[in-house]
Amino acid sequence: MHLNRKDFAKDFLASLVVFLVALPLCMGIAIASGASPVTGLTTGIIGGLVVGFIAGSPFQVSGPAAGLAVIVYELIQTHGIGMLGPIVLLAGAIQLVAGLCKAGQLFRAISPAVIYGMLAGIGVLIFAGQFHVMMDDKPKGTGLLNLISIPEAIYKGLWPLDGSTHHLAAFLGVLTITILLAWNKFAPAQLKLIPGAVVAVAVATALAGMWKLPVQYIQIPDNLWEAIQWSTPDNLAGLWNSDLLFAAFTLAFVASAESLLCATAVDHMHDGPRTNYDREMVAQGVGNLLCGAVGGLPMTGVIVRSSANVVAGAKTRLSAVLHGGWLLVFVAAVPFVLNLVPTSSLAALLVYTGYKLVNPANIRRLLKYGHLPLAVYAVTVIVIVVTNLLTGILVGLGLSIVKLLYAFSHMGIRIEKQKSVNHVEVHLYGSATFVRLPKLADALEQIPGSAAVDIHFHDLDYIDHACLEVLSSWEQQQVKKGGKVSVEWDALMQKFHQTNSLQPMAAQKADRSQ
Repeated sequence: MHLNRKDFAKDFLASLVVFLVALPLCMGIAIASGASPVTGLTTGIIGGLVVGFIAGSPFQVSGPAAGLAVIVYELIQTHGIGMLGPIVLLAGAIQLVAGLCKAGQLFRAISPAVIYGMLAGIGVLIFAGQFHVMMDDKPKGTGLLNLISIPEAIYKGLWPLDGSTHHLAAFLGVLTITILLAWNKFAPAQLKLIPGAVVAVAVATALAGMWKLPVQYIQIPDNLWEAIQWSTPDNLAGLWNSDLLFAAFTLAFVASAESLLCATAVDHMHDGPRTNYDREMVAQGVGNLLCGAVGGLPMTGVIVRSSANVVAGAKTRLSAVLHGGWLLVFVAAVPFVLNLVPTSSLAALLVYTGYKLVNPANIRRLLKYGHLPLAVYAVTVIVIVVTNLLTGILVGLGLSIVKLLYAFSHMGIRIEKQKSVNHVEVHLYGSATFVRLPKLADALEQIPGSAAVDIHFHDLDYIDHACLEVLSSWEQQQVKKGGKVSVEWDALMQKFHQTNSLQPMAAQKADRSQ
């Protein structure tokens, strides 16, 4: 990694910015996952010091992701914290093998409607779950229960019952979000590099300490090394269980999709080297292998930290590596500082993060391609919230496949008749395949034999030989009846040869199905 003094200075500054963004998020995501803040910090350290060196996306920052918090929470509740490490380790092994088998590009083929729906569904679940934590309360049993019980949580925050301190926690949470929004909007230009999340948590922490508020605080052990929960041979042996194997594959799939989606987004933010998707998947696999070995949270490429890295002026992968070093130094040297942070303040950051994951701009983006992609998005979100993340993703993928099959088999025919001159215009669009042969033949038979007919096929995506035969035979019969037919056969045959080549046909369909 060639580095000059000017680039090093920019990477050094960027690494400090990313460290400040990552520090509260690593702890907050761990709490949202139902785990110790140490597990999130450990994953952030590995994401910087290890994955940063070998990542296929040099400006992408890896660490614990809000998008995986829902999955991890369910895993811990179902299988216990002791099995989290082995599941993450196995998920990392799956990612590593997939990357070595050049499967990284396959994850780019997932419909954007499903990806946006997955992120929005996760955002709703995080928002609803962490809203209760922001009140120093416990999340309910399911995402739907968390969502519908938000009015109850608001009531507790406004009118505390039985001498509880929910109102104090709620005050710190609301204060955190208010400062975060105000800083992002009104901070002086020379201070913009200081993350709003750090300013907001710092103010909430200072007030909680000054007033000695009786709220919940995070707990960081004095010795990070002793806090690591190593995966043991007994726990690893327990992976030979269909539920755990399924959980590992689910985790690997979602983590890979999120990482590669993030890498694509980061590529749009800079003019530097493009992402090597297979290498990125290998790097994520190595990172999750290590995170699993030490009982950390699973990692992905994360957009908030990655965008902060680019905006701060990073020039090489060194900035991502150094941010992991700053996390390690801070946790090892001054862990007692972190114990002053109120849990409600970190939960407030996750409430805001959940809201941002929904991202209404994605809805507007999908609407440009019609109502079908929006329907896939909406169903994916609803199923995730009502059932679980994997079911929502599978339903979304299933609907995308159905939509694709519809696009490949749907053919439209519009016939415009001008009776005064006995002239007919026939417009074909969509896919003219043997499946739609009866529809095509029936439409052509309705045209008067004496009419002059112009057939337009410029909006046709695909035509097979069966439909070509029908058109050719019908033309001959129409001429025999005294009619006239205008078809640009050379251009139509050229479209036939082009669309029956798999790559161009797939490209056209992909464009239309966005």
